Amino acid sequence: MKVYKDLDRIPRGQSDDSVTQGCLVLEGGAWRGIYTEGVLDALLQENINMQTVIGVSAGAMNGHSYMAGQIGRTARVNLHYRHDPDYVGVGAFKEDHGITGFSYLFDELANQEPLDMERFNDPRRRFIAVATSLETGEAVYFERGKCSDIFKAVQASATVPYISEPVMIDGKPYLDGGCAVKIPLDWALEEGFEKIVLIRTRERGFRKEPRAPLALQKRLYGNYPEFVADLQEEVPHYNLLLERIEQMQDDGRIFVISPSEPIRIKRFEGDMDKLGELYWLGYKDGKESLEGLKAYLGI
Repeated sequence: MKVYKDLDRIPRGQSDDSVTQGCLVLEGGAWRGIYTEGVLDALLQENINMQTVIGVSAGAMNGHSYMAGQIGRTARVNLHYRHDPDYVGVGAFKEDHGITGFSYLFDELANQEPLDMERFNDPRRRFIAVATSLETGEAVYFERGKCSDIFKAVQASATVPYISEPVMIDGKPYLDGGCAVKIPLDWALEEGFEKIVLIRTRERGFRKEPRAPLALQKRLYGNYPEFVADLQEEVPHYNLLLERIEQMQDDGRIFVISPSEPIRIKRFEGDMDKLGELYWLGYKDGKESLEGLKAYLGI
């Protein structure tokens, strides 16, 4: 099994128990999310523990380890087990009917890299995973402590459409939160947060091009017309949101950390050297953002 050659360089440790006021917003992006893991580890090493974390797709996957304050945990899992077929491959499809083996991740791999559940469940902190309802086509915000199963919500948030079966939560079907909202900035604004830190997985200036044709969407999800309509608006809504984000960043309303160079990896990249380089790019960008971030947060 291919493993990142410099896995032992990934930092370890635990951030302190402090709480940094504000909301951390995490974009998705499949394996581009390894960039986010590097940024988050840089933040945790500085004990920047944002009080609220909201993530979509890979952002939700990364966010729950950040909430637990565990430096390097998610990166070690991904850079070690990327080619384990029970995590990504045949075993994942057999067990979870999708490209990612969430059962394996939250069971077997959790034994290898245990999640600090006491810290994760700290009542002073909030964690939200965003999924998309197939029935309504709308984003659903699952909050730890206020939903039936936050880890099932993380699974739904990161379950890729077209190639995965929907995840059932309380009898209702859900898929990737990015189908409805790729960056949940508006949730943070509506909650009234004055300090909002956004970690992107695309460089500033990036705009998305439409991909999946309407015929495919209707064939796969014809029983969910609202969801199909949402998929059709996904790209234009995302591009408009990116324009707003860049303006708010320029105005100093939000603090954005985004890749300092274009990310060239494939959505489901398997080259371990490239994935390792992406982690260190995030780590470097995170470290270089610390002075400005602390000034923005007033810490």
